Amino acid sequence: MSFIKTTEQDSNHNHLEKMSIFELLENINKEDKTVPDAVEKALPQIEGLVNQIIEKLKGGGRLFYMGAGTSGRLGILDASECPPTFGVSHNLVIGLIAGGDYAIRKAVEFAEDSTTQGWKDLQEYNINQNDVVVGIAASGTTPYVISALEKCNANNLITGCITCNKDSPLSQVSKYPIEVVVGPEFVTGSSRMKAGTAQKLVLNMITTSTMIQLGHIKGNKMVDMQLSNNKLVDRGTKMIMAELKIPQKEAEDLLNEFGSVRLAVQNYNDGRK
Repeated sequence: MSFIKTTEQDSNHNHLEKMSIFELLENINKEDKTVPDAVEKALPQIEGLVNQIIEKLKGGGRLFYMGAGTSGRLGILDASECPPTFGVSHNLVIGLIAGGDYAIRKAVEFAEDSTTQGWKDLQEYNINQNDVVVGIAASGTTPYVISALEKCNANNLITGCITCNKDSPLSQVSKYPIEVVVGPEFVTGSSRMKAGTAQKLVLNMITTSTMIQLGHIKGNKMVDMQLSNNKLVDRGTKMIMAELKIPQKEAEDLLNEFGSVRLAVQNYNDGRK
């Protein structure tokens, strides 16, 4: 049976240019509403991959995302948000895109078609069996990603993927595939739409649940967040005030002294013992 890209099938929306602005917005929104339901169906697959990621990261491993175009950019976005949100190293979650960093802003033609560059990009980071590599491709057919995961499998690495087609070539080479089948796009083949939204939701789930399990959240607070602007300093101060029941000035002084909400609370409590 031949593989069919459902994201590239025609939707029921034809002659889009004849719709009013409101009709366009209404119909795009209607399509977007279906995405969370598609993600829900994939929760068991997401759980399976997250369990593997947690185990490897606890043992000193890293999480790599790989993709091309929108998929690659979404992986980089998720990876880049982990250090400020959870206070982890920039080397813990790493996003790679076909065509290199230049491709984050501008398309690099034919970069995704390489069957060797993906593995070369991973080797730049001394990839090893402690790491997990997750390929991201809406269609599930991107050679840059598929070939890299094949090499990972040959080297006994944990591999996963996020794709929006069932039984795609990428799923077939992934040990822990996540398939969020969103169906045809409003604009045929424009996987930056529902497929991109689905991938972002799954990426949020993967890193957030992983970091919670690794202890970087207390209650529902980002106690390890980097204090990189005044808004976050203010948020951290309020967390300390709420946790320790102390005045604002004292909380500010603790945060300035110890540099994070977690360390401020720990040192305050240790000093009272």
